[in-house]
Amino acid sequence: MSGNNIQLSHDELSSLHKEIDLIQNCITRMAQNSFMIRGWAISIVVITWAIIGIVESWGSIALILLLLPILMFWYLDAFFLMTERRYRDMYKSILEKRLKDKNFENMYDLNPNNFKNGFMDLPKCMISKTLWPFYLSLIVVVVVAITLQFLLCI
Repeated sequence: MSGNNIQLSHDELSSLHKEIDLIQNCITRMAQNSFMIRGWAISIVVITWAIIGIVESWGSIALILLLLPILMFWYLDAFFLMTERRYRDMYKSILEKRLKDKNFENMYDLNPNNFKNGFMDLPKCMISKTLWPFYLSLIVVVVVAITLQFLLCI
């Protein structure tokens, strides 16, 4: 820390630690939600694929309908990533405000929508390097299955 930082009292420092812990818990929860969404996406694809194998009459229609939940899970995963990024920005901003300026306004305000930057937009999160390869690979697998099903029916 630089020399122009203001010293905090024990109570202020304790409050800051509690606030930072709350924000960190939100970040952890968003990351956990994202992980769970990916697990659900894979499960839905595998279960639907198994059902299609059993009920052959559903064929391509079920595979095409499978694209909808994949896109829905991709959207939800991007939402959690966007929210996690906002909480990370909040974390940095809170530390800066509290330690440098001794500004304790809006203490314990955990609304992530107060911290919106360009890299935190939902479309940008959807094409982040952690999301698009995962969901695009699921979509490619389904499209290949649809194509193979169509070619085998001809």
